[in-house]
Amino acid sequence: MKGFVHIRIDDRLIHGQVATRWSTGLKVNRIMVIDDAVAANDNEKAILRMAAPAGVNTSILSLEKAVANIQNGNYDGQRVMLIVKSPVTLVKMLEMGVQLLPVNIGNMSNRPGTTQYKKSVSMTPEEKAAVDRLLAAGIKVTAQMVPDDPATGIENFF
Repeated sequence: MKGFVHIRIDDRLIHGQVATRWSTGLKVNRIMVIDDAVAANDNEKAILRMAAPAGVNTSILSLEKAVANIQNGNYDGQRVMLIVKSPVTLVKMLEMGVQLLPVNIGNMSNRPGTTQYKKSVSMTPEEKAAVDRLLAAGIKVTAQMVPDDPATGIENFF
């Protein structure tokens, strides 16, 4: 993943913490959102682009398009923060041959059918299985809301 500096799971995608704390702290020049539904919705894309900080480019892409761009080296020389809503997307990327960086879980809201593992992290059984798959593949997965918080291995909450 040349050009990538951080992978975050956050069901809010681009919002205040990402725009002010993460993107500035990581000195990113691009925020990439991978989500098929959002990529197909012009209104959602426009809202996310408005939430991004000035001077930071946005790429809001379907899984297939994002993986093709990553594998083609389109982000070499950049500093990209990748955001997805679910660890399931990351497992699909792994299965498509993308070598992932360590993953940070920021926020996964409490929803029907989820189990709460941490104040800001609730997962469906499918999402929990996806995190287990990432861990089994040797990918470090931490839970960390903001950069100042300690990055704690997600397995400590299971």
